[in-house]
Amino acid sequence: MKLYEFGPNRSIRVRWMLQELGVDFESIPVNLMAGEHRRPEFLKINPAGKIPVLVDGDFVLTESVAIVLYLAEKYPDKGLMPTDPIQRAQVSRWLLFTATELEQPLWRIARHTTLYPEDQRLPDDIRLASQDFKTMADVLEKHMQQRQFVVADRVTVADFVVAYTLDWANEAKLLDGCPQLLAYMKQMYARPHAASRIAQAFASVKA
Repeated sequence: MKLYEFGPNRSIRVRWMLQELGVDFESIPVNLMAGEHRRPEFLKINPAGKIPVLVDGDFVLTESVAIVLYLAEKYPDKGLMPTDPIQRAQVSRWLLFTATELEQPLWRIARHTTLYPEDQRLPDDIRLASQDFKTMADVLEKHMQQRQFVVADRVTVADFVVAYTLDWANEAKLLDGCPQLLAYMKQMYARPHAASRIAQAFASVKA
């Protein structure tokens, strides 16, 4: 397997899954800050110019959530995807919740703070996106009371996606008032095979 990745971004989700699974893979760094994702040779792999990309033999897969789901299904003996249909549905529920209700406000904040040219940034959208995130984070905060993992009583693929997204929110200083989520995030990143935190990954890129 080959993982085209950029340390600080959603590549972390896929790297974390691979490390938890104990799967050998080749890391191929693609420096977004240097524009390497726009090079013709990379666009042949992913015309969208996005990272991460997993290449497994002749199979090329993009989108981090799709990749981690594929890996969970490819290695069922590792138990990262439940076999019970209700629990599987709950995994899908929280993956979709994270990608739509939590991640999208974070993207809006990132676009209007750093990604868009200054003359295109909308400060009001940062405020609205922050409110949207906090409202939905409160839903997850209540869900995680008395829980160690997002679904069932053991770690699943959903936990790696959720934990990374919470680390992103923590970087944006949006987890104040969410003690359950902060504790859960720290617990997840304390796992022996956890990936780097976002801040650590950024530091390594800058270095």
